[in-house]
Amino acid sequence: MITITLPDGSQKSFDHPVTLRDIAAAIGPGLAKAAIAGKLDGRTLDLGQRIESDGHLQIITEKSPEALEIIRHSTAHLLAQAVQRLYPGAQVTIGPVIDSGFYYDFAYDRPFTPEDLPKIEAEMRKIAAEALPVSRRVLPRDEAVAFFRGLGEEYKAQIIESIPVSEELSLYSQGEFTDLCRGPHVPDTGRLRAFKLMKVAGAYWRGDHRNAMLSRIYGTAWLNDKDLKAYLNQLEEAEKRDHRKIGKALDLFHQQEEAPGMVFWHPRGWALWQQVEQYMRRVYKASGYQEVRCPQILDVSLWKRSGHWDNYKENMFFTESEKRDYAVKPMNCPGHVQIYNAGLHSYRDLPIRYGEFGACHRNEPSGALHGIMRVRAFTQDDGHIFCTEDQIEAEVTAFHRQAMQVYADFGFSDIALKIALRPDQRIGADAVWDKAEEALRAALTACDISWEELPGEGAFYGPKIEYHMHDSIGRAWQVGTMQVDFMMPERLGAEYVDEHSRRRHPVMLHRAIVGSMERFIGILIEHHAGNLPLWLAPLQAVVLNITDAQADYARELAQTLVGKGFRVEADLRNEKVGYKIREHTLQKVPYLLVVGDRERDSGHVAVRTRNGEDHGSMSIVDLAHRLEAEALH
Repeated sequence: MITITLPDGSQKSFDHPVTLRDIAAAIGPGLAKAAIAGKLDGRTLDLGQRIESDGHLQIITEKSPEALEIIRHSTAHLLAQAVQRLYPGAQVTIGPVIDSGFYYDFAYDRPFTPEDLPKIEAEMRKIAAEALPVSRRVLPRDEAVAFFRGLGEEYKAQIIESIPVSEELSLYSQGEFTDLCRGPHVPDTGRLRAFKLMKVAGAYWRGDHRNAMLSRIYGTAWLNDKDLKAYLNQLEEAEKRDHRKIGKALDLFHQQEEAPGMVFWHPRGWALWQQVEQYMRRVYKASGYQEVRCPQILDVSLWKRSGHWDNYKENMFFTESEKRDYAVKPMNCPGHVQIYNAGLHSYRDLPIRYGEFGACHRNEPSGALHGIMRVRAFTQDDGHIFCTEDQIEAEVTAFHRQAMQVYADFGFSDIALKIALRPDQRIGADAVWDKAEEALRAALTACDISWEELPGEGAFYGPKIEYHMHDSIGRAWQVGTMQVDFMMPERLGAEYVDEHSRRRHPVMLHRAIVGSMERFIGILIEHHAGNLPLWLAPLQAVVLNITDAQADYARELAQTLVGKGFRVEADLRNEKVGYKIREHTLQKVPYLLVVGDRERDSGHVAVRTRNGEDHGSMSIVDLAHRLEAEALH
């Protein structure tokens, strides 16, 4: 007798082995029709797989969180089948699920082009309409290699040869197409309805430039057409908001080949940067942080002691002077420990909070660079708290409240929290990691909020809370972090004297709210589509004269407003005022202040906004009050 326990605690018993499909049918015809796959004792399986022992089972339908990944994985196979139908001789290699979709790499006698995509997508829809059953079988290693070599699939045979002998090899078939895959997959191709091919690119086999160049086809897949349409609309809106385009149009920054992954900030871009930095500096001060500054390069021996050499070396830049090796700092934490170590500390001194707008350099792969969102040289609003174990919860709780206020001030209200747990490559004993991870859970519990856990995604020296902001078009951006680190203070000799006159190692909390300043500014630009709120706008207002007769008054007005602390310029060019209004509207300047003879003679100004709103004539005093009120955050 086989007993299957369902999520609601009810049970189904069978006197013989059954498939997941049989169990779904036994529960009810509606569930049997809706079922995509199942999860038995935490392991995701196809509907056709047999169950021969007791277990806890959850049937996966389109309403289940696991459904979308299965849909996307199955759509990747649909793509591969369509390509091989249309282009006999094309070899399939790998086709994983990625964020928002999937891709598949193909070896063919010519590269695929964007012009091929409509034809391939049409063939995919044809195969989906055929509702081909998807079946799974297991083959011994040698038989699997021989099978794919018999099909002319040399790449697939190489993949099998690289898989450990002990691992089970499963093959999935739909119609004439068979692929090596762990699964699971949808029961038939008719379940695949909402998909679109997006682009093509080149990719080296196994990511090695010494190997053959393959054609990579990217696609997206969703549960229904409504979700697909929403995603495509989001992409269209994201294209309009691209920070690289807006940054160029607004003359904020540029990048060039002589400094890959680095940013040249122009005057207006640096003005925006300063608004973010000075705001964060005020947050530091109000929260009891002491601002510090550390060297850009430090002897390699320090990075070896900190653990970065063994766990982060491939991401670091190095230099040499007088036969001595140095590393350009990728992080600020070892430097802050040196400042802490420069004095003797009592438990009464803790917590000690250091903050630094620290410039860091990381050797990111060139293919990963993306505007100012992913760079090699960046500045963090970095901070480190040295505290006792008993102080962790209070410090993390205070940081959380502080971070949420900062995000709200910048215009973000939808924030998701995640705890990234111990990675495979790490330092420290499991008992220490248990303590660190539990400390973060306790702090978030004290804040009365929910979170998601991410196994394996913590830093090598400690677990971390991640803050994921959702922007105005629904995209999530990971920005702030709070990390608990028991290891680095010990490795670098940080100590304090406790209440019993014993020397103890403090706990080190690594924290950042906006994270990379470059990336955060890029997010701000895209979130606001360049229409930055008044307090952030690099240029808050521009004074426009109608004729030369008002030039002196326009100049004087601009200077008056600058004297009151506003970022204002006068545009005195001999151009029609309508032309100047259009130009500065495109530059997304919040306020356009027009002066003609009437305004000059009355000491007033005609006030317009970049949105086209006409606020009529105002006195300089009333205008200043309006700007002051709007600039508060």
